[in-house]
Amino acid sequence: MRVTASAPLALGCASLLWLVPGFAAPDEEALGKARGYPLGSAATVWQEPYRVGAFTGMERLFPYCSVRPSASPLVLKKTPSEPDFRYRFGNKTLSVDDYLRRQRATGLLVLKDGAIVLERYQYDRTAEQHFISHAMAETIVSMAVGIALAEGKIAALDDTAAKYVPTLAGSAYGETRLEHLLRMSSGVKFVENYDGADDLARWSEAVRTHGALRAAQLFNRREAEPGRRFHYASSETVVLALVLRAATGRTLCDWVSEKIWQPMGAESQATWLTARDGVELAEGYFNATLRDYARLGWLLANDGNIGARQIIPKDYVLRATRAAYQPAAFRPGRMSHKDGNYFGYGYQTWIFPGPKPRFALLGAYGQALFVDPELKLVMVHTAVARRAVDREMTRERDALWRGIVSRFGSW
Repeated sequence: MRVTASAPLALGCASLLWLVPGFAAPDEEALGKARGYPLGSAATVWQEPYRVGAFTGMERLFPYCSVRPSASPLVLKKTPSEPDFRYRFGNKTLSVDDYLRRQRATGLLVLKDGAIVLERYQYDRTAEQHFISHAMAETIVSMAVGIALAEGKIAALDDTAAKYVPTLAGSAYGETRLEHLLRMSSGVKFVENYDGADDLARWSEAVRTHGALRAAQLFNRREAEPGRRFHYASSETVVLALVLRAATGRTLCDWVSEKIWQPMGAESQATWLTARDGVELAEGYFNATLRDYARLGWLLANDGNIGARQIIPKDYVLRATRAAYQPAAFRPGRMSHKDGNYFGYGYQTWIFPGPKPRFALLGAYGQALFVDPELKLVMVHTAVARRAVDREMTRERDALWRGIVSRFGSW
């Protein structure tokens, strides 16, 4: 998806700061280093000279609502030194430093057993800044649906969207079951290739001029039977958000604040950009610190549990993130997406191949949150990739993740 148009954190060992090598980040001059990585304007968000500043300053460009932090933040201790992570890529053995020299990562954080074992920033970014999620936010929407389901606000995932948003009755999205929206399998025609002339661009313009509800009514051609095939479409997450707002009687920001962000122990306020009608741009545009993204990953690594409190129902987390719970056509190695079948897909969540449970939250331009529940391992990766879908970064980032996993276990 894309737009068209604090106080210091208290860590257990906050005084122990790792020394970061003094090498140049990739393409830093093209990305605006000489001008201090300028914010730009709403019209220049996607342009390279402004991308670093914009991706960490969206609230200064667009309207937003706030997702409130916890009064008792979850403490993340920080180990006194980094593990010597190594990974294989291009027939070479490489290090984290090599990765950062080669790829446009703005932030990289690894959490193991609830402690930060690696934390790096590039392009003059800092731990206190917000980093845009892009489509990582879709998994937050999914987990918010799971809580609403457990509380009876949503009666069943077999319900159609129109049951909760009657204005959508008779439309393709309105007559789609929530489970099919969660798996992005509505069958509604929606081309999303980030070329500025696709259905996503049309969707964004409709949201800007008419609001999310009207935009959902405009895409009304179903080209496949619901539930049969995966087809990525940011619009489906927005329809889920409309359902959540109607079912709970709350804004998405308020619901996520009370049900996820505060209970999981977030230390900083997050934000969600909103459309002109005040509806959250749920397909992305969530903004938070790397450490709070890590806390979200820790929550998911523990199947929705923090301490003695089950925040997201465990059964829902498993259904959302495990290959065994998905129909065969949505499992890794079987599911077709773009030009490959590497990932599977659960409820707004990408599922890694392999016998062990691993999953990811993925967003355009290199944003990612990787989770290994068995190893209690989380990797947060924010970036300003060269393209919305950057296959070079994706392949090397996957290799880095595999190397980090191998440091603690086996793939």
